[in-house]
Amino acid sequence: MEALMVELKQAIIEALNLEEVTPEEIDNDAPLFGEGLGLDSIDALELIVLMEKKYGIKLKDAAEGRKIFQSIRVMADYIAQHRTK
Repeated sequence: MEALMVELKQAIIEALNLEEVTPEEIDNDAPLFGEGLGLDSIDALELIVLMEKKYGIKLKDAAEGRKIFQSIRVMADYIAQHRTK
């Protein structure tokens, strides 16, 4: 699971062009939106695309995304259970 979280952090940094952020600076349990990493709704769309392209996961609706995108740990748990790639 630790390797997946590091891989996910790196993928998020690349997808969102977070040039000044390193994987080590992202707390596994910090919120991704608002406080924490400070992502916004446009970033959420990028995360949805990332989940589909990299892990083969299609999210059904925005409410599902809100639950999954709480933190790196929550995303990694979801990916580990639902990935098709």
